[in-house]
Amino acid sequence: MSELAPLISDLGTILIVAGCVTILFKWLKQPVILGYIVAGFITGPSVSFLPNVTDTANIKIWADIGVIFLLFAMGLEFSFRKLLNVGLSAVIATLTIVAGMMFLGYTAGNAMGFTHITSLFLGGMLSMSSTAIVFKAFNDMNLLQQKFTGIVLGILVVEDLVGVVMLVVLSTLAASQHFEGTALLGSLFKLIGFLIFWSALGIYLLPTFMKKIRQYISDEILLIVSLGLCLLMVRIAVGAGFSSALGAFVMGSLLAETIESEKISRVVQPVKDLFAAIFFVSVGMMIDPHVIAEYIIPIIILTLLVLAGQTFFGTIGILLSGQSLKVAVQSGFSLTQVGEFSFIIASLGVSLKVTDSNLYPIIVAVSVITTFFTPYMIRLSGPAYNLLEKHIPQGLDQLLAKYAAGTMSDRHQNDWNKLLKSMFIGVTVYLTICIVFIALFFSQIYPFIQERLPGIYGTALGTAIIFSVVSPLLWAIITKKNHSPEFQKLWNDNRFNRGALVSLILVKVLFCIAILMSLVVRLFNVASGAALIVAAAIVISFYFSKRLRKQSLMIEERFNQNFMGQEDTQEKMNQTKSLFDGADQLANLHTADFTVSPDSCSAGSILKKIAPRTRFRINIISITRGENQIDLPEGNESIYPYDKITAVGTDEDLKRFGQELDTRRETGKNPDKRLPMGIRNICLETTSKLNNKRLSDIKTKAFIVLGLERDKQITMNPGPDTLFQAGDIIWIVGKKGAEQEII
Repeated sequence: MSELAPLISDLGTILIVAGCVTILFKWLKQPVILGYIVAGFITGPSVSFLPNVTDTANIKIWADIGVIFLLFAMGLEFSFRKLLNVGLSAVIATLTIVAGMMFLGYTAGNAMGFTHITSLFLGGMLSMSSTAIVFKAFNDMNLLQQKFTGIVLGILVVEDLVGVVMLVVLSTLAASQHFEGTALLGSLFKLIGFLIFWSALGIYLLPTFMKKIRQYISDEILLIVSLGLCLLMVRIAVGAGFSSALGAFVMGSLLAETIESEKISRVVQPVKDLFAAIFFVSVGMMIDPHVIAEYIIPIIILTLLVLAGQTFFGTIGILLSGQSLKVAVQSGFSLTQVGEFSFIIASLGVSLKVTDSNLYPIIVAVSVITTFFTPYMIRLSGPAYNLLEKHIPQGLDQLLAKYAAGTMSDRHQNDWNKLLKSMFIGVTVYLTICIVFIALFFSQIYPFIQERLPGIYGTALGTAIIFSVVSPLLWAIITKKNHSPEFQKLWNDNRFNRGALVSLILVKVLFCIAILMSLVVRLFNVASGAALIVAAAIVISFYFSKRLRKQSLMIEERFNQNFMGQEDTQEKMNQTKSLFDGADQLANLHTADFTVSPDSCSAGSILKKIAPRTRFRINIISITRGENQIDLPEGNESIYPYDKITAVGTDEDLKRFGQELDTRRETGKNPDKRLPMGIRNICLETTSKLNNKRLSDIKTKAFIVLGLERDKQITMNPGPDTLFQAGDIIWIVGKKGAEQEII
């Protein structure tokens, strides 16, 4: 008799227990995420009197997949453009939180008797909140359309990036016991280069690719392609030395810029839900009552430190970034958990043997407890803000309001600032892409060519390949913003500006010459002087090349189309918001996206009937339907299932509008008593109601007549003038019992 594989039996145990517990938690109106954690505790090794998981290593792999798909889904909801919109707030708040929690963690570690290096690792762990847990909690509590959730998710993304740098710093300190600035700087540049390169390449290729194959894609194929791209980027990120979570998020953000983003979110949802459930169950499995009992005092202290510290520093950091007090309090209360990134830091300390052995079980217990409290802390933010608003001094309240209004309003930028900013961003992106391409060429492509085609022919082929790739990029670097309105205005306004403007162009030319010199020296092994002359001649030829100009402009045009294809609505929204800057009563306005459910009672209705402005005090600024976008729709415009509606309003008004869209259509029937449709044949007796009647006389929607059999002659789909007679055999299709109308 064959035995069932442990992976299958363990998965069955997890899903059965998780299903029962989450149903109970749903009935109790508790967050589902808590049900998963309790289910993990029940199926874990700590509860021996119930069926539990026998192979936790396999479950750990499934949980890792769950984290990947969670962050992939988050990237689909939170594209790079949204990240740029909250970028300043996220960066300021993240730096405040990390600095504050590192200080608290280090101080607490020293007070508990940990070594200095262990205390540093502890500070790093406490400063990392959980992206997966917060996103799941927001989703379960229907908060993703709230203003503060976008800021919180932005903070969590920046925290992941900071966590990568933190791993380098901590590993350097552990290895050498002193700060290694070169390694940190190298890792930071590597991370920035990775993000810029793959973001630019993805935005250039993916939207165009999805448009080309759209007609061949079904839901099944789209699911396979999307998950395949996600795991491909995960492999690339891990191969580059980053976390799998970062790779999943980057690919989700890139796919969010495509025309199929809404459809991808829909087809990926069931897969994400399955693996996310396994991840949260695995978190519950790590609960060990014996460890909690042994280290109960440090666990309580660190738990309180996380709850209080993250709330305080999160609120302060978001206030400093210019957000309102309400948004700051809501955001601070949402970050009060120890995240999965902390486990990576803890594992690093264990592998390097530089942290105390009891630190890992302590941080796991703190993570589980703070995860359990996360939904309650989010709910507590509202009463906490109301209490704070009642007792805050009026002068301080006005000062915070003025600070937020002044920070969020559009500041005038002079022409020099605009020119330098746009030129710096453009040149940085092109340089990064160029350098990464060159690094990939000499590490992968050129050795492959030389191995199969040695000598001058291999060199010639390699030269042709690398120059064909970098030449349009170098042309763009040289000419970027040289003919922009700001450049022309500065050139004409003052002759003294011209020297500085020419210097900017010369700096860009020198960058290009330096890149070409490195290529010439590496490919042909010539002296630096000769390489300099050759590189300068090539740069001059690049500048006057019409072919390169056309090729470079085509590349940039496609990139702009892909990146800005869905940006018109955002620009209109920003123009609308600019009208409200400085107005305190409208400071809480923001945009939110809603997807119309097929079961929504609003599906098929016109906007005039829904009356969004009068009933909900919101403004609908766009409706996206497939690849079509209706900007500023009129009242006679209808909404259909799977339409994506972008609206502007306050948190409360948008929430009420979302509830209206979620209201399901009432059928008036018990779904459990629905009768199946079927095909039946009936012989008409002499007493039948149809005798001597025509088909057109049948006024019913209970069935359709498919055919008529008379004297062994069969008539398919008889016409409306067909006269029925006793003895006819008619074939109908309808619900069970429909034949009673004609018997």
